[in-house]
Amino acid sequence: MQRLEGLMRKAAQQYHMIEAGDRICVGVSGGKDSVALTIALSNLRRYYEKPFTLQAITLDPGFGGKEMDYSVLQALFEKHQIPYTIKRTQIGAIVFDVRKEQNPCSLCAKMRRGALHDLTKELGCNKLALGHHLDDAIETFYMNLWQNGRIGCFEPVSYLSRKDLTMIRPLILATEQDVTHAIKSANLPIVKSICPADGVTTRQDTKEFVHQMVRQDHAFRGKMLNAFQTGGISGWCPLETGNRPPIKNKQD
Repeated sequence: MQRLEGLMRKAAQQYHMIEAGDRICVGVSGGKDSVALTIALSNLRRYYEKPFTLQAITLDPGFGGKEMDYSVLQALFEKHQIPYTIKRTQIGAIVFDVRKEQNPCSLCAKMRRGALHDLTKELGCNKLALGHHLDDAIETFYMNLWQNGRIGCFEPVSYLSRKDLTMIRPLILATEQDVTHAIKSANLPIVKSICPADGVTTRQDTKEFVHQMVRQDHAFRGKMLNAFQTGGISGWCPLETGNRPPIKNKQD
């Protein structure tokens, strides 16, 4: 967990993710990435040079018409004095039962993003922290390249002008392995997704490709991060170098 906190602190400093007085919501799905992010941010707020407040939010998609049990997360966040809000939704029913989407992930992600943004604003927060790590960024880069013929990736920090909301990704310098080790070392509970499409998506295929590349070249992730930060990928050049353009306003 200490390593993860160190990488998060470095990312926050490099990309000016956290400013004094920020009110940060963490989007918690229940998986390892979002749980590790929440606890690491909770620890970080005790000693980070710029004070900020923290709370966690979860959207229950209602897959299969059932409410998910998040009681283990409620107990965990209560122990760490993190306010926690759970919002029940009909996203699962809309995507799988009403729309019967053949490619459900895109619509589901769009609906979840909108609901997360709205709930973050309702709770009076100005920033939304998401649990995307370096492996997610690499996978997104290759998915954009292969599917759309486009060079690009999500940004470490992005501003949504319509919502007046900033999204931050503090795990962006950490690998999936870093997150897994943090979860195990701190013995943190997770809530497994019951999404019908879990594990059978294009992203899963891309994840396996990345793992194969890492087995062939242990420096693969580091090389990709260097390419993101020095190769002109929007938003990835660290601010501390003084040559990164201002954050672009994005429509949500």
